[in-house]
Amino acid sequence: MSIDSQSLVQHMNNRLAEIQPSDILAFNAEIANIPGIVRLTLGEPDFNTPDHVKAAAIDSIKNNESHYAPSNGTMALREAAANFLAKKYDVHYDPASEVIITAGATGGIYTALSSILNPGDEVLIPTPIFPLYIAIAKLAGATPVFMDTSKNGFVLSPAQLKQTLADHPKAKAVVLNFPSNPTGVTYHADDLKALADVLKDQPVFVLSDEIYSELTYDATHVSIANYLPEQTILLNGVSKSHAMTGWRIGIMCAPKAITTQLGKIHQFTVTTTTANAQAAAAEALSNGLDDAQVMKQEYQTRRDYLYGALTKLGFESAKPEGAFYLFSKIPAGLPQDSMAFCRELAHDARVALIPGSSFGPGGEGYVRISYAASMADLQTAVERIGQYVAEKATTEAK
Repeated sequence: MSIDSQSLVQHMNNRLAEIQPSDILAFNAEIANIPGIVRLTLGEPDFNTPDHVKAAAIDSIKNNESHYAPSNGTMALREAAANFLAKKYDVHYDPASEVIITAGATGGIYTALSSILNPGDEVLIPTPIFPLYIAIAKLAGATPVFMDTSKNGFVLSPAQLKQTLADHPKAKAVVLNFPSNPTGVTYHADDLKALADVLKDQPVFVLSDEIYSELTYDATHVSIANYLPEQTILLNGVSKSHAMTGWRIGIMCAPKAITTQLGKIHQFTVTTTTANAQAAAAEALSNGLDDAQVMKQEYQTRRDYLYGALTKLGFESAKPEGAFYLFSKIPAGLPQDSMAFCRELAHDARVALIPGSSFGPGGEGYVRISYAASMADLQTAVERIGQYVAEKATTEAK
């Protein structure tokens, strides 16, 4: 009798049993065929890549730059990335030895956590948070330790971090993501200084995903690498700042001793990122330092509209300070199971949001709303949500 594929599945990496496919993508696919639905689900800029960036990629192709790039990235892009981070955020890295170009920020997250974590280690993750970090930590054999920030305005406090570190001596790393997906909140200089004071005497890495840094609205983004340079692995990239999600170019920076080790995982998983995409990213970071400004102004206009409109409908939200998400509490009187609420809203009102339960402890009872969508779509969504809320209230009154 021949071996069948299903039986072979039992011999695969047993950690895969702990990993479920992304329910964000699954839910988005589930409701995709509802006629006329307005989808405020995925975190993808609705702008196009700037023309000068596209032209740089075309030139690269015409110049036959179709061979392997250096594993850690072309020197042109590493220099552009280092200069960008220095000019924008006053963090300084040697492009020759402290910068790696990754397959999007996702590639950097995988490389960093795979390099840091051993089976049995713990990684501290403030929630609600994008679930990618959780899955990758589990694949490395580590245990995620969740720090629910929902009672603190979705910001990790120094006291909570200090207590969690005391309770979890196996902690190897802390994950930060700011401005945050899904809440849109961010950390300011005083917040970061206070967290750095807790961490500076601990043998703990800080994985700081700052991919939304250029979409910070009312203040200048500050990196935790300013206060904890020796312990920080900094992630950034061009996906959100230059509307280049499909180009898959991320930036990972750390002190030389750490980067040398990170480069091993990167080399044996990705080898190198696409040469033409690197040429485009080098142009973006060299000659498009402020390309995000037009997008940011439009996102801020949308934020202000959506925040105000949904507040009037009873949805309480932390006002986003960056990124392009609103994380809103489902009003009383509506289904409090966020998945049930989002399904009902999709089918009854033809508006698609992401259940807050997808983002870990503290997310249940909330929904994530992406305003990387046209103002017309946002207005339609608000109108439909308003009708849905009014109909539910009428039904309850009966």
